[in-house]
Amino acid sequence: MVKHSRRYKVAAQEVDRDKFYQPEEAIGRLKELSTTKFDETVEIHLRTNADPRHADQMVRGVAVLPHGLGKTVRVLVFAGADAAEAARQAGADFVGEDDLIEQIEGGWTDFDLGLAVPAVMPKIGKLGRILGRKGLMPNPRSGTMVQPQDLPRVIQEAKGGRIEYRTDRTAIIHGSVGKISFETEQLMENLASLTSAIMRDRPTAIKGSFIRSAYLTSSMGPSIPLELASLQSLEAPE
Repeated sequence: MVKHSRRYKVAAQEVDRDKFYQPEEAIGRLKELSTTKFDETVEIHLRTNADPRHADQMVRGVAVLPHGLGKTVRVLVFAGADAAEAARQAGADFVGEDDLIEQIEGGWTDFDLGLAVPAVMPKIGKLGRILGRKGLMPNPRSGTMVQPQDLPRVIQEAKGGRIEYRTDRTAIIHGSVGKISFETEQLMENLASLTSAIMRDRPTAIKGSFIRSAYLTSSMGPSIPLELASLQSLEAPE
């Protein structure tokens, strides 16, 4: 059983467990209850009606948050020749082929997002056992295998607030929507962008309700139950 701190228990008592909060109200509550000395991450947790045992019910996609995640994202790109130069100019932190492969085989994984151009994919296949469990392995399904001409756009999105989401083995989607220090409007727009993307990616194989429950929380704070109709009606800013 998880043991919580006294600070957490006090904050949890301020959340009405019999109430489903409007998203904006929930964000305001999290801000009021945040007493940590660091800038907490605000997270959304969605329990879906998907059956993870079936491939056609898996939810996986990418959203770009208009106000970013409030952190520096270190981008690595596996590419050579002209594609490597384009990646460097677009702001990638690490670019290369054999040199990066050798570093990673030695245990180095000090980056947040891995991208690769198609021509390099056969070379990096052996890195799956290292990068796969960390969620850093480039692959077409997550949009991290990128055509050379698209590298500048994808790198800029990653630096600006690109987030990947997917259902885990318990059919829950976890995602970050920014920092507790963000303005409420910024968090609302990030939340709307992420939720809209997830709803858009709903698999046709899922029957009935897609989202069963939703909770908003911060890194060290209590979870706040959300009113589903209001959450699902949010529209991403243009």
